[in-house]
Amino acid sequence: MFLNIVAMSMVQVLEKGRLIRNQQPNTDSVPRKKTETRIWTEPSAKKAQAQQHAMSQSTVSDQNMNFAEQEVDLFGEEYEEEDDNNGARRSSPSSSQSSSSSSSGSSSSSSSAAASSSSDGSDGEESDGGREGGGSKSGSSGGEEEGAREVENNNQYYSNYNDSNHERGSDVYEEEEEEEEEERDLFGSDNEDYMKTTVISPHPIPVLPAMRHPNNPGRGNFGRGRWHNNRGAGLLPRPGFPPRQGYGYGSKFANGHRDERFVSELKFSKSDETLSRKCVAFQEPCELACYSRIEGGEVYFDDRSLRLFKRLISEDVGADLNEGFDTFIEKRDLGSQGFGDLLACIRGKNIPLQNMHFVTFRNNLNKILATAYMRHEHWEMGVHKRNGVVYLDVHKLPERPQSELERRRCYWGYCFESLATEDPRRANGEAIHHVDANVEYCSVIKTKLGAHRILMGAEMDCCDSTDSGRRFYVELKTNREIDNYHQEERFEKEKLLKCWIQAFLAGVPYIVIGYRDDAGRLVRTERLTTKDITQRVKMKNYWQGGVCLAFADEVLCWLYGTVKENEDYILQFAPPFTRLELLQAQSCPEAITSHVEQM
Repeated sequence: MFLNIVAMSMVQVLEKGRLIRNQQPNTDSVPRKKTETRIWTEPSAKKAQAQQHAMSQSTVSDQNMNFAEQEVDLFGEEYEEEDDNNGARRSSPSSSQSSSSSSSGSSSSSSSAAASSSSDGSDGEESDGGREGGGSKSGSSGGEEEGAREVENNNQYYSNYNDSNHERGSDVYEEEEEEEEEERDLFGSDNEDYMKTTVISPHPIPVLPAMRHPNNPGRGNFGRGRWHNNRGAGLLPRPGFPPRQGYGYGSKFANGHRDERFVSELKFSKSDETLSRKCVAFQEPCELACYSRIEGGEVYFDDRSLRLFKRLISEDVGADLNEGFDTFIEKRDLGSQGFGDLLACIRGKNIPLQNMHFVTFRNNLNKILATAYMRHEHWEMGVHKRNGVVYLDVHKLPERPQSELERRRCYWGYCFESLATEDPRRANGEAIHHVDANVEYCSVIKTKLGAHRILMGAEMDCCDSTDSGRRFYVELKTNREIDNYHQEERFEKEKLLKCWIQAFLAGVPYIVIGYRDDAGRLVRTERLTTKDITQRVKMKNYWQGGVCLAFADEVLCWLYGTVKENEDYILQFAPPFTRLELLQAQSCPEAITSHVEQM
């Protein structure tokens, strides 16, 4: 755009010069004043500016103004390069340059003469002007013809230059459009790189290493080369895979060491669906005997400690379960002595054990049946086989000391049992006091699970009777008031599961639950039947009672077929809670040994 403007200005200057020369009078009669032409140049080109200034000083006559030389000075080498690149011919500018060089030589000589005579005065100056005018007159006709041809050639050149620029711009746009089309069609036949690409790659197909589960590595992976850096295990555990302690030892287990007492294990390989299809028979429990423990620890083989259920328990809603906490007597850990009392009752009632497979407390069976769904609680029990009978002894695991709030919550359960039962020693409206957790009543029950006959002792909370006089037992439980859906879900998944197992194994038909708040105040009561519990959770698919029975049958079959006569074991369910382990025990409790000797 800049070049077009400059070209148009130069054409106007040439036309003005030609008009001026046509209107100019005779130079011989009219003296001409010297003119000086200055052309703007860049400040950085000092040398070119000095030369241009010298040439402008040497210019004497306006008739011989060399516009071709101005064009060269204005555009310089770029003007020639652009013309050469565009393919335009420059015959007239080159010829004008040659003529200008000759005229410049003559003008330089005349200027030198004028410079020598300028010191003489005005007369000399006029004579010099006359000579200069005569010289210009002699070459005026030739200069006009050359100027006309130069203007015509310049006009033709600029028109060609503009046309070439226009064609050039259109070519650029066409090239950009072609590039866009090429980008849109990368897989066309005109894409040489794509056409040269072979169908089959010359590079081999990469093979990834086999994936290895971090918790179940293959055999033979011990030693150097097991780790990716070939430097062995680091000081810190591998990220994302924390070490698991006590998970076994050898090729089957990745971490920890197997217990030296290990005898056998039962893995949980069967799913709940598989166990639900297994129909396991369960015989209705039958009570054979009972015994009572009173205050002070004495045991009697009767029902003197059995309490009667208070049917109007709903009237006590709002009662404070914290009453009598100061005089509460906590339950002592009797160890094997409690199991000895059960065996003594069996001997006292002359209950035969020849056809029995297991003798245990109901608490041990509760743990086995609940493990079918609740696999996060650690437990263990003693296993001792004598005369074909397997005795399951209760083992109490060490616990951390309870806080004041935990002891108080434990007391709320015992206080609700006292509140929901008849006590002839307590008058109406009298506060609860002297609660002793060691007072208990146990029922000796016979039942059959699958192919195994079981004789067990179960502690009962209270009893009630029908109109016909038939006695039945009632379980009493306490629970925090349910406020939201999550609490209800947890209550039905865990608490109701334990309640159902405990009541179902002993044949208890009713369960009464007392709901309390965080302060220990009774909010409401609810009576549930054992049959209704299974129907309640069946709709939500939380758990199934048949799965618990099938799982327990699997455990009892494995346990009875694994243990040996006159040997002692420990059955435990410990972290990572994936199997039952049978460990070798060092001795047998004295209560079992003396019982076998007395039978």
